[in-house]
Amino acid sequence: MPVTRRPSILLPLLAALIGTPALVGCDGCSESESSLATDSERETESESESESESESEVGSAESEGPIIAIDTHVDTPQRMLDDGDDPSEPLEGGHLDLPRMREGGLTGAFFSVFVNPRKFTGEERWERALALTHRIRTFVDEHPAEAALCTTAEEVRSAAREGKVAVLMGVEGAQAFGTADPELLLERLRELHRLGNRYLTITWSTDNPLGHASMDDNAEDDELGLTDLGRRVIAEMNRLGMIVDVSHASDRTFWDIMEVAERPVLASHSSARALAQHPRNMSDPMIRKVAEGGGSICINFYTRYIDGAYARRRATLEWRERAQFGAIEESDEGSWVDRGTRAFALARELDPELEPPTVATIADHIAHVVEVGGPGAACLGSDYDGVPELPLGMNDVSDLGVLRAELEKRGIPVRPVFGQNVLRVLAGNEGAPD
Repeated sequence: MPVTRRPSILLPLLAALIGTPALVGCDGCSESESSLATDSERETESESESESESESEVGSAESEGPIIAIDTHVDTPQRMLDDGDDPSEPLEGGHLDLPRMREGGLTGAFFSVFVNPRKFTGEERWERALALTHRIRTFVDEHPAEAALCTTAEEVRSAAREGKVAVLMGVEGAQAFGTADPELLLERLRELHRLGNRYLTITWSTDNPLGHASMDDNAEDDELGLTDLGRRVIAEMNRLGMIVDVSHASDRTFWDIMEVAERPVLASHSSARALAQHPRNMSDPMIRKVAEGGGSICINFYTRYIDGAYARRRATLEWRERAQFGAIEESDEGSWVDRGTRAFALARELDPELEPPTVATIADHIAHVVEVGGPGAACLGSDYDGVPELPLGMNDVSDLGVLRAELEKRGIPVRPVFGQNVLRVLAGNEGAPD
């Protein structure tokens, strides 16, 4: 059985990259973003304070010994459940397995519990969320010498000391609850937390009962944001100690979230909008706001999120040669990632002057987040096994050392970016709230 496929990428990309005006700022943002964007004196002062606090936090622990590296978003559980793949062994294709994690120096990752709302409906969504969660837990149980299920920062450190891969879990999108009933949804939130999930991405690419998504059909409707139920859910997550993930949320939803979140948040797999205009990316005021609250932005590696010029040229090429690209997309051969690899090769064959992003482009986004929000603001959120192609030089997780070398060459602090920042956010969501 092929790996669960994400929705068709061709038409949404064409709409976003050709037919949709470039996003500049956020016309419908909350008052808090407006003040950040217009009061430059207070913004500079706030940024300076944030950087100072971040430097103190990241320099206070784990300054020696092996680097702990955590990726906050991998979609490998889809192939684990659907194809029965065992990532303790080298897997054919895809981006991640334990041997390649060790080769690349990745200590652990948040394994994503993603339920495709275009494939599953109603109670099927909840059943799928439970099935993915249990598959991840079973995998750890089957390989106790190689992997450890972790729900706290100290458990991650313990796994690293024991030479085990730290397996964490996060839920991508509230569609996974399979209901809009407030009490049932909250009950299911508590159940997924009890089973070990430690973050919830409020939306995926489509709206759900909690809020408005950045790439929904009504993405430009500035009146849509976090719902009343979304506010209740965030309050409960703060009480439980479950990280609020703002990736995929629309600008309005993001600012609504930041008004009510009482603990540090993550953007588990987003990049910098200043470098690549895309609604999935974070604007500079967003980056500052997350950093001010002790949170972090984990950079997504997807080529079309980190390089706008490449994305536009690639979308134009796919439209012109839609028959060839469509044949690959509709093929049942291989996984989502395998088809993406073939489409990537076809694009470079058809357009020899096409210039894909490289590992240096990932480093550019990390450097920008560090510049805007301080060294405590950036982290890794690759989206391995969830995107169809990666930048040149980053074929899979085994190439993570190339990114480390690029950051070191630029003088960017690797320890905070690779893992300390995520551990700080995880710790900041543990226990009873202050």
